[in-house]
This record gives sequence, C-alpha cells and structure tokens, in this order.
Amino acid sequence: MSAAPERREEILATAAEVFAAQGYRATTVRKIADAAGMLAGSLYYHFDSKESMLDEILSTFLSELWARYEAVIACGLGPRETIEALVTASFREIDRHLPAVAIYQKEAKHLQAQSRFAYLTDAQVKFEKAWLGTLERGVADRVFRADLDVRLTYRFLRDTVWVAASWYRPGGQHSPEEIAHQYLSMVLKGITLPE
Repeated sequence: MSAAPERREEILATAAEVFAAQGYRATTVRKIADAAGMLAGSLYYHFDSKESMLDEILSTFLSELWARYEAVIACGLGPRETIEALVTASFREIDRHLPAVAIYQKEAKHLQAQSRFAYLTDAQVKFEKAWLGTLERGVADRVFRADLDVRLTYRFLRDTVWVAASWYRPGGQHSPEEIAHQYLSMVLKGITLPE
C-alpha cells in the first residue's frame, strides 16, 4: 500500500497528458488505463471516475497557481515589479503543469456550467482581480500610462502568457524565467528601438 500514493500521482500525470492530447470528452477510462499500463478496472482502485481525475488535475493546478500569485502580491512590490513577478510565476506554472494548462484552456468554458467545477469561475475571478488591481495601482501611481485600459491590458497579458502553453516544452531551449524576461521586455518596452 505504500506505493499507492506514488502510483496515484503517476496515473494523474498520465491522465492529464491524455486529456490534454485527446480532450476530456474523447478520453475514456480505458484510454487512460492503457496509457498508464494497467487494466481499466484497476483504475477505479485509485479514482471513482475520469471526472474525479480531471477535477484533481485542475484543482491542484489552480490552487498552486493561486498560491504563487498570493505569494507575489504579499511581497508588497511596486506595480511594475508585481506584474513582472506574476508573469514569471505564470511561466513557471506552465512549466510545472503544462498538460493541466492545456486542459484548462480547452475545457474550462464548458466545465464551468457543472457544479463540481464551479471553482473554475471563482478562480478566474480571483486571478482577474489580482491582475486588474495591480494594473490599476500602476496607473494611479503613475508607473503605467494614464490612458491605459486596464481590462484590455489584463486580457492582452493573460492571453499572451497563457497561449505559450501551445508551443512551450519543458526542458526546451529557454527556461520559464528566460521566456518571462523576453515577454516582459516586449510588453513593457516594446519591440522598436528608441529614437
């Protein structure tokens, strides 16, 4: 029984990869079991359904992401430094939870309608408030431009960062921190040379 928690984590990691590659609806318990090298019936020793697996994958990812964001906000950094730290934390979580990010991006919209996944909407609201609050503080403190549409800026930053999950590969040419630095350089300084 001592190996059960490790095996459970292995099964979750496998399920996340299968869900990310094939989509939640198209994934069967048998497909997950085959990928995990076990009989489909044996999977029920660890999880009562594929929905439970998906729930644990997404809730773990979002909890860990929020913990990183809370740690950044608790530091009391200036608005620019907070944005930089939030972007960097996001890339680190993409690196750690790439399949979960892909699942979230593909599945969150239709899962939010299910009561079991109501926390997806709650998480989205919390994340948005953290980013918008930082951007608003930056405008108020005159760190960011006064004409900045903070909601549009938030959406741009969010989409720019999280779309990276579609091409990012852990262990690739650039670390999450290097990618975050490049993104931040482009966002905060632009891509043109100063005149």
